[in-house]
Amino acid sequence: MGTFVQLENFEKLLPYVDMFKEGLVVTVMLALFTVLLGFLLALVLALMRMSDLCPLRFLGVGKDGHLREGGILLWLSRFNPVSFIATAYVEIIRSTPVVVQVMIIYYGVFSNLFELPNFKMFGFISFARFFPGVVALAMNSGAYLCEIIRSGIQSIDGGQTEASRSLGLTQGQTMRYIILPQAIKNILPAIGNEFVTIIKESAITFTIGVQDIMAMVNAIRSAAFIIMEPLLVATALYFCLCFPTSKLIAYIERRMSRGDKR
Repeated sequence: MGTFVQLENFEKLLPYVDMFKEGLVVTVMLALFTVLLGFLLALVLALMRMSDLCPLRFLGVGKDGHLREGGILLWLSRFNPVSFIATAYVEIIRSTPVVVQVMIIYYGVFSNLFELPNFKMFGFISFARFFPGVVALAMNSGAYLCEIIRSGIQSIDGGQTEASRSLGLTQGQTMRYIILPQAIKNILPAIGNEFVTIIKESAITFTIGVQDIMAMVNAIRSAAFIIMEPLLVATALYFCLCFPTSKLIAYIERRMSRGDKR
């Protein structure tokens, strides 16, 4: 039986240093674009879930003018299609594996329905593979961030909404200038943790040809016929990305919590 890890095999990795650098850049860009798009999607989903749009509300009132006590008409009067769509999306995404979602987006959507331009970003990133990976990860991240944003919005005292209304602010202005700034401050650490999670989960995109860190490991395995040493290097790179980011998030959280103490 051979040695589990051989030090001389690390010397074989020297010609592939540039490949690891490129994979590192791709991984960071995947995480950045995913969190940005995922946050925007999550904000829309959170607002949809909290909406009070019931187009059949009138069915809840009987001919005598009183509210119905039960039945299908009362249920229909309380049915919110916007909230239902957002809830169904969140539950489906959170209940299915991310690798399946990546495959569906790449092979089912962009390979059959849409044809992306196949050019190189920064000279080495294939846009036709990178963009579907970002979309799939953002859709997954948005489902999780949606609940974080919704809880952040609901954590704001309702009295602030009433006070803003008394000052003449509309519902949109209240959400934009009063509720959202406070909610984002409360959930900023959770958003940072989602960024760390995406850095690690982005490794799944190598299955569709995105040239991230894990794709480089796979390429080196095929070229140099070694696997453990490239995996250890990949582990170190992921650690160097995630650990400092986690510590930075913890520091920001402590700094932000100081202002809340009286």
